[in-house]
Amino acid sequence: MKLSVLDQSPVLAGTDPQEALRQTTELAKWTDRLGYHRFWVSEHHSSGSLAGSSPEILAAHLAAHTETIRIGSGGVLLPHYSPFKVAESFRVLETLHPDRIDLGVGRAPGGLPNINLALNKGNLPNVEGYPSQVEELIAYLHGHDPHGMGIQATPAGETAPPVWMLGSSGTSARVAGELGASYSFAHFINGRGGTRAMERYFNHFTPSLQQTEPEANVSVFVVCAETDERAEYLAASLDLALLQIEKGGRRTHFPTPEEALSHSYTVFEEERIADNRKRMIVGSIERVKEEIEKLAALYQVDEIIINTIVTPFEERLKSYELLAGAFELSPSTTMT
Repeated sequence: MKLSVLDQSPVLAGTDPQEALRQTTELAKWTDRLGYHRFWVSEHHSSGSLAGSSPEILAAHLAAHTETIRIGSGGVLLPHYSPFKVAESFRVLETLHPDRIDLGVGRAPGGLPNINLALNKGNLPNVEGYPSQVEELIAYLHGHDPHGMGIQATPAGETAPPVWMLGSSGTSARVAGELGASYSFAHFINGRGGTRAMERYFNHFTPSLQQTEPEANVSVFVVCAETDERAEYLAASLDLALLQIEKGGRRTHFPTPEEALSHSYTVFEEERIADNRKRMIVGSIERVKEEIEKLAALYQVDEIIINTIVTPFEERLKSYELLAGAFELSPSTTMT
C-alpha cells in the first residue's frame, strides 16, 4: 500500500496565509522523511482559508525542499490556461527534478463563479474543450507538436511528468481512460459513486504516449489519533468547516475543535455532518488503517492520498506520523 498526501494549504485558526504556506513546506518535508509516496498541492482562488492559488510555483518550492517524495499539482485547473504554457511550466519542473514531478489537472473553476470570469478576461472557460486540452498537454509534454505549428514545449528532456486527471464523477473517469492518462478520484469531495467511476476508468483505458497500463488512486479526508475519542475531538473542526464551505461566503480560517464543539447545530446540520462523514475516515490507528485498506480494496487501487485538516498544525503532523507507522512506510535515510 502506498500512502500519499494532498495538501490544500489550509489557514488554521490563529495563523495567516504566510504561515499556511510555511506549514505546507514543513508537512512536505515531514512526509518525505516518513516515506510517503507523493505530495500534491491544490489550486484555489480568492479563498481566505486556503492559501494555495498557484500549485506550479508551490511545487517548485517544495521539490527544492524535499529529497525523494514525488511533488505535483492536485491540480492545475486546465480550462483556464494554455496547454502549451502548462506543459512548459512542468517541463521546467521535470528538468529541475527528473522523475519526481506529477501534473494533476482538473476542470473545476477553483472558486466562486466569478473566478471563471477573472481568470478568462471576462469570458467563460471552454469546459467542453477540456478533453482535447488534456490530449494536447500530453502531446506537448512528450515532445510532440499536436497542431503541426513547428513548436516544442521546452526544455526538452528524456522524461516527462505524468498527467493525472482529477475527478469526482464518472465522466472524468471515462475521459481519463480514453486519453490514456492516470486517474485520481476525489472521494473527499464526493463520497458516493466513486467505485463506478473507477470501473469506468479501467474499462475505458486506452494506451497512450504517456502509459500503456492504467494507474489510479483515491483521495480521502483522514483524521488519525491514538484513540477514537481524540480523533473525534479533532475531526469536529473539519465537520464544522465543511458545513461552512457548503453555506458559501468568505471564510478566513479553519475552526478549532473548541469552536466546533461549542457550535449549536440544527437537525439539518447534524444530518449534513453525518453525510459528510462518508468522505472522511476518522478514528484510532487500528480503525483508520482498517478503513483505508477497505477503501483501497473497494476502489481496486494500491494508493490512497490522505488529506488531513485539523487544528493545531502539530496534530496534522502527528496524524500523518501515526499512519506512516501503521502502514510501516520506509522512512527516508535523513530520519535515521
